[in-house]
Amino acid sequence: MPQAPLYEQIIADVSASIRAGTLHPDDKLPSIAELREQYQSSAWPVRYALRILEERGWIVTRQGKGSFVASKPPA
Repeated sequence: MPQAPLYEQIIADVSASIRAGTLHPDDKLPSIAELREQYQSSAWPVRYALRILEERGWIVTRQGKGSFVASKPPA
Protein backbone atom coordinates (compact mmCIF):
# COMPACT_ATOMS: atom_id res chain seq x y z
CA MET A 1 0.00 0.00 0.00
CA PRO A 2 1.52 3.36 -0.99
CA GLN A 3 2.39 5.76 1.79
CA ALA A 4 0.48 9.05 1.97
CA PRO A 5 2.39 12.17 0.93
CA LEU A 6 4.43 13.67 3.74
CA TYR A 7 2.36 16.86 3.88
CA GLU A 8 -0.74 14.75 4.57
CA GLN A 9 1.07 13.00 7.42
CA ILE A 10 2.01 16.37 8.92
CA ILE A 11 -1.59 17.59 8.61
CA ALA A 12 -2.89 14.40 10.25
CA ASP A 13 -0.33 14.56 13.07
CA VAL A 14 -0.92 18.23 13.91
CA SER A 15 -4.73 18.02 13.73
CA ALA A 16 -4.68 14.82 15.83
CA SER A 17 -2.53 16.55 18.47
CA ILE A 18 -5.02 19.42 18.60
CA ARG A 19 -8.02 17.07 18.85
CA ALA A 20 -6.28 15.03 21.57
CA GLY A 21 -5.51 18.13 23.60
CA THR A 22 -1.74 17.76 23.29
CA LEU A 23 -1.75 21.14 21.54
CA HIS A 24 -4.08 23.78 23.00
CA PRO A 25 -5.59 26.94 21.49
CA ASP A 26 -2.93 29.64 21.03
CA ASP A 27 -0.04 27.16 21.54
CA LYS A 28 2.90 27.87 19.25
CA LEU A 29 3.72 25.10 16.78
CA PRO A 30 7.32 24.09 16.14
CA SER A 31 9.11 26.22 13.56
CA ILE A 32 9.40 25.15 9.93
CA ALA A 33 13.04 24.24 10.59
CA GLU A 34 12.04 22.11 13.59
CA LEU A 35 9.29 20.37 11.63
CA ARG A 36 11.70 19.79 8.72
CA GLU A 37 14.07 18.07 11.11
CA GLN A 38 11.29 16.09 12.81
CA TYR A 39 9.95 14.79 9.49
CA GLN A 40 13.34 14.60 7.74
CA SER A 41 12.01 16.64 4.83
CA SER A 42 12.55 19.74 2.78
CA ALA A 43 10.65 22.91 3.62
CA TRP A 44 8.04 22.46 0.86
CA PRO A 45 5.89 19.71 2.49
CA VAL A 46 6.02 21.50 5.85
CA ARG A 47 4.96 24.87 4.39
CA TYR A 48 2.23 23.23 2.31
CA ALA A 49 0.88 21.34 5.33
CA LEU A 50 0.83 24.51 7.42
CA ARG A 51 -1.00 26.39 4.65
CA ILE A 52 -3.66 23.68 4.43
CA LEU A 53 -4.03 23.54 8.22
CA GLU A 54 -4.56 27.31 8.19
CA GLU A 55 -7.10 27.11 5.36
CA ARG A 56 -9.02 24.47 7.32
CA GLY A 57 -9.06 26.61 10.47
CA TRP A 58 -6.74 24.49 12.63
CA ILE A 59 -3.94 27.06 12.93
CA VAL A 60 -3.18 30.72 12.36
CA THR A 61 0.12 32.00 11.02
CA ARG A 62 1.51 35.30 12.19
CA GLN A 63 4.16 36.83 9.96
CA GLY A 64 7.51 36.84 11.74
CA LYS A 65 6.11 35.04 14.79
CA GLY A 66 5.22 31.54 13.59
CA SER A 67 2.17 29.29 13.54
CA PHE A 68 -0.23 28.88 16.44
CA VAL A 69 -3.20 26.65 17.20
CA ALA A 70 -6.38 28.54 16.33
CA SER A 71 -8.39 29.99 19.23
CA LYS A 72 -11.35 27.88 18.11
CA PRO A 73 -10.08 24.99 16.00
CA PRO A 74 -12.60 22.76 14.18
CA ALA A 75 -14.30 20.13 16.34
